[in-house]
Amino acid sequence: MIRRWKLKAKAAPALIRHLSAELGIDPAIANLLAQRGIQTFQQAKDFFRPSLQLLHDPFLMKDMDKAIHRIEKALKNNEKILVYGDYDVDGTTAVALVYTYFKNIHSQIDYYIPDRYGEGYGISFKGIDWARENGYRLIIALDCGIKAIDKIEYANSHLIDFIICDHHRPGSEIPDAVAVLDPKRSDCRYPFKELSGCGIGFKLVQAFSSKHKPDPEILDSLLDLVAVSIASDVVPVVDENRILSFFGLKRLNSNPRPGFKAMLELAKVKRELSLNDLVFIIGPRINAAGRLENGKKAVELLISEDAPSALVFGKSIDITNLQRRDLDVKITEEALLLISCSPDMHLAKSTVLFHKEWHKGVIGIVASRLIEKYYRPTIVLTESNGMATGSARSVKDFDVYEAIDACSHLLEQFGGHKYAAGLTLKIENVAAFRKKFEEVVSSTIPEHLLTPEIEIDAALKLSGINSKFMRILKQLEPFGPGNPAPVFLTEAVVDTGNVHIVGSNHLRMDLREAGTNAAPFQAIAFGLGESFSEIYKRKPFAICYSIEENQWNSTTSLQLNIKDIRFPENSPVA
Repeated sequence: MIRRWKLKAKAAPALIRHLSAELGIDPAIANLLAQRGIQTFQQAKDFFRPSLQLLHDPFLMKDMDKAIHRIEKALKNNEKILVYGDYDVDGTTAVALVYTYFKNIHSQIDYYIPDRYGEGYGISFKGIDWARENGYRLIIALDCGIKAIDKIEYANSHLIDFIICDHHRPGSEIPDAVAVLDPKRSDCRYPFKELSGCGIGFKLVQAFSSKHKPDPEILDSLLDLVAVSIASDVVPVVDENRILSFFGLKRLNSNPRPGFKAMLELAKVKRELSLNDLVFIIGPRINAAGRLENGKKAVELLISEDAPSALVFGKSIDITNLQRRDLDVKITEEALLLISCSPDMHLAKSTVLFHKEWHKGVIGIVASRLIEKYYRPTIVLTESNGMATGSARSVKDFDVYEAIDACSHLLEQFGGHKYAAGLTLKIENVAAFRKKFEEVVSSTIPEHLLTPEIEIDAALKLSGINSKFMRILKQLEPFGPGNPAPVFLTEAVVDTGNVHIVGSNHLRMDLREAGTNAAPFQAIAFGLGESFSEIYKRKPFAICYSIEENQWNSTTSLQLNIKDIRFPENSPVA
């Protein structure tokens, strides 16, 4: 796939010199900081040395005072509280967090995860009926509820109060709940808008804790859950999310809860974890339970208090995850075949696929896989309970939620955010929706967004990479959306004669700059095997890459992770 290379504008020379001198760092690192909006010593200190003291006051969030007052009333009157959450990673970690915190101070508490197939996404009438039949008078809904207008009305009619903790975009009407915590509310003055659903749950317990004998250790013990939600829900790793993920990773790497420890043991992971590891190792295992069975299994694993029980739940979820992988591969192959057999789809600027027999639990993953092959906004639908239901994924800088909203007259319900959404519609409306969605995307998406972009932070000489440079570079972690791992450009490199293909289509190389005898750097280039013959001829080429530490047989070395390769006949940077 052709990729655009975009070199970021270099920061002002005076600012680079200032930061370099003030912090005693390489100008290349100073440029990276300036590109991330850091201009002063204090800002740099806060960035390099995150502190939980820098978290915002949770009572700045609209309705937080109402939420805490209602919980206090429930505790005083010994009411039964139900913690209710979605079945994905963000929802189950949020439920585990809030349940774990309050069960230590209130025995009349339980949790509920809706069934993906019997109830669908978010708050359900079935869940409210279950709460009513079992005597619950307060439900704390996490990672869902911001559009559940009719469900909250139904609950109110049965004298059941709701506290909604959500991070998705509200509709034109806010549910009539006791409290609605959502920073994306237009009337909410909370300074950070991009918390995960689990992050909202953390702010709730932070607010409660601040009023009732705050114990920093208890809050700290919950941060591993928040870090996993931040990584898996692909929210920006800036502001509070950077602080929460920094300390959550610290907890995961030093003293993980039994559930996470069991997952890592089963996955045979012994290295220090990054946010990327949470996305590809922990996240899929938690998601597998909700995708193929019931998300309650994931919560059971996450709240396990001892290693033996955690291992039992962990093994069960590991088996489910293997089944999920098989389904993912099978349905992705079927979806790619459908596209390849349709000339119209090759010309379209969007992809909308429907197959009534596809497994609902993996269609979101399949949508992401299709974008890897055909880079365009993608929706994958299947049949569930007589309706077409599905998941949408988007390409960088295109708001798929807004595009779906423009087709809302054809939908029964939808929700989500810029890059991911869920939707439900009548099966007879699928063809009309596909046509309308394509019209909306075609008329709004700039042509260049249909080609994947590699954003390059700066040009760099390989000679500038050493252990000190890497040590400071690592202090920019944790990396993720909003604070990505820096990508560098080096032109005119050559392989020293060791290039070879590994796996299906990956390259292993030893690279140095052309015309030098410097010690070569190990490099890996995933999916770029088509460049083997030209590299083997010792032809110079340009690379864009990130720098990482490679651990092998107890030895750590620097490695270039090549994102793309360009030869001289191609312009290296757009």
